[in-house]
Amino acid sequence: MQPQETFALPEALTERLRTAYPEFFPEILEGYRARRPVTLRVNTGKTTAAQVTEALALCGIGVRPAQWYEDALIVTGEVRERAIEELPLYRRGEIYLQSLSSMLPPVLLRPGAGENILDMTAAPGGKTTQLYALSGGKALITACERDTGRFERLRFNLDRQGAARVNALHADALTLDDALKFDKILLDAPCTGTGTISLGGRIRFSEEYLARCVRLQQKLIGKALRLLRRGGVLLYSTCSVLPEENDAIASCACRQGARQLPVELPAEIPRLHSAPSAACVCPGPLYEGFYLAMFTI
Repeated sequence: MQPQETFALPEALTERLRTAYPEFFPEILEGYRARRPVTLRVNTGKTTAAQVTEALALCGIGVRPAQWYEDALIVTGEVRERAIEELPLYRRGEIYLQSLSSMLPPVLLRPGAGENILDMTAAPGGKTTQLYALSGGKALITACERDTGRFERLRFNLDRQGAARVNALHADALTLDDALKFDKILLDAPCTGTGTISLGGRIRFSEEYLARCVRLQQKLIGKALRLLRRGGVLLYSTCSVLPEENDAIASCACRQGARQLPVELPAEIPRLHSAPSAACVCPGPLYEGFYLAMFTI
């Protein structure tokens, strides 16, 4: 393992993290340095966790389920993503490589049959296809993506996962007609990604970049509330641990008339402090940093 002193965060980010989480700062750094195991999600539209576990075992790959979600499997040993991607069951769309933290929003949103659901920034499609699977393929899902390359990746994953009823829109969700109304909305907002920093990985952070992300997040949360039907549920998430992108955006939603709903996470998931109704996952050996907040109107 590389010595810890070779891991350097941008000074501006270091100061923000020290200020926001003085007691958790060493833990966050350790989380950034952690080499997390490969995790994957079983596509229950095509197979079962038991069948996937057996198929992987035949390939010499061991897995264990996450305690809070039986369709989430944690790979044991030193197997990495490339080995999983070479397997037939991966190419058939029976499994999807996905971090445990990013599986939380669809699980919390609890998509149901017949519900009209919007995924506002959907590419590459992990959460979209998870929503589809959790609803048994019976939710009416609209998935938006404005970037052409990312939209093609979204369509590819929808096809591979067999999410045939998803309406994929090559469009900016901000341009949707406010007359449209959805029962549930997932806004996994573009962000600085400060929850997903890893040893040896590229760190993209600047004050200007943060400011751009916050401006877009404010626009998207406002749009989401205009598209949400009365009594519906909006889930806002980021893979950031910065309060400016998280609790501050939640406060923005509340100022626009939203009522925050409690986010309840399993006890084993490590958390940073956040607003009482929200949850901020601490980067660690198993989880990426992640933020979740839920609202209704």
